[in-house]
Amino acid sequence: MPNDLYAKYKKVFADNSGILRASTAVELGVPQHVIYKMVETGELVREAQGIYRLKESEPLGDPDLVQISLRVPRAVVCLISALYFHELTTQIPHQVHIALPRDVKTPKISYPPIKAFHFSEASYKSGIEEHSLDGVSVKIYSTEKTVADCFKFREKIGMSIALEALKDYLRSPRSDIQLLMKYATVNRVENVMRPYLESLV
Repeated sequence: MPNDLYAKYKKVFADNSGILRASTAVELGVPQHVIYKMVETGELVREAQGIYRLKESEPLGDPDLVQISLRVPRAVVCLISALYFHELTTQIPHQVHIALPRDVKTPKISYPPIKAFHFSEASYKSGIEEHSLDGVSVKIYSTEKTVADCFKFREKIGMSIALEALKDYLRSPRSDIQLLMKYATVNRVENVMRPYLESLV
């Protein structure tokens, strides 16, 4: 198939920020065999299993978060990964921390490495923001929800990380203690957080 015949298929990718899951591309009219052929000819780059990007589009700036968002649509970036995104930690995440509802199984993904945390329905649905990374909509918990989550999962990520996040959050000119305590209540950790909050404010 000559390259100019790929034009309509390339447009499908271009109309979707240059990157798509293979299954989505097929739904949008790009045959599976054409995807493989376009990889062979260098028209497409295989970013990860089942994810393809137009060669001429910009390389991903946030490849791990974008890939997880495309591969696990219900995932919400949480805890240390969300802290890192919001610049509220000195920790560098070695896994992508994602939140999933309790009834959703942890997906088997070899790369990027993930660590899934299962949230109650109320906690899972609260505080989700959508950020456009590399043209892809990625769900990430807000700063206030993330700090409250760190106290909820303090035994799994470490109390020192939760306290560092709280201190950094309170230094921010945009800190909103009322909103922070709203999410602490959703997570049922208001009594855990309040003494630390009172000592820091």
